[in-house]
Amino acid sequence: MENLKFVAVCLLIFAGLFLVAWLLEKKLSKNRKTLSNTHYITYVAIFSCMAGVLMLVEIPLFFAPGFYKMDLSELPVLICTFYLGPVAGVISELIKVMIKLLLKGTTTAFVGDFANFAVGCSFVLPASVVYHANPSKKSALTGLIVGTLVMTVFGSAFNAIYLLPKFAQLFGMPLDVIVGMGTAVNSAITSVSTLVLFAVVPFNLLKGIVVSLLTFLLYKRISPILHKNDERRQGKTATA
Repeated sequence: MENLKFVAVCLLIFAGLFLVAWLLEKKLSKNRKTLSNTHYITYVAIFSCMAGVLMLVEIPLFFAPGFYKMDLSELPVLICTFYLGPVAGVISELIKVMIKLLLKGTTTAFVGDFANFAVGCSFVLPASVVYHANPSKKSALTGLIVGTLVMTVFGSAFNAIYLLPKFAQLFGMPLDVIVGMGTAVNSAITSVSTLVLFAVVPFNLLKGIVVSLLTFLLYKRISPILHKNDERRQGKTATA
């Protein structure tokens, strides 16, 4: 029953995020070019596969317990959502997690995988909306900063209120044991709140900063290539 409830929550949150992304994209779509379904699906698939592979490369952090590991899978997702819009970002986040589960499975009773999706969306969506409201290098940088801050606040609160208790429940592991894993790496961690403060907050900040820097440096080089291909396709369509 608890597993079914968890699945229901996952589905509801995905549906909610997809709806929010769709509404925001619809509002922003006046200034965006129309792409063919084939073009859209192809690029979402490409970036999602890249993100799924990157999700397999997990980097342990000295200040957090072992179940908190950083990956750079949001990098392709951000490039995808900057190029195609908020909906593509949410879809790419979901597909990358599914790819990771197919290739590696789960070691966190799916809680960590769900957390990666939900917290990743809290990073990608704000960044995408700020950028697409007025596309430019400045808005891309602003969006990445806003996304990092939103992810840090949301991810920390979500861990404290829902993810950590759910992880303990599904694993049959007392919260004290999980806190103890944090204490082993940082003696200042003595409760759920200090675990979030000294492990989750710096984890999300570090991930946001690293991924934002890489995205900003890469997207401004990749963007001209992507949009040049758009012009070629549109030219062929017009000629046909």
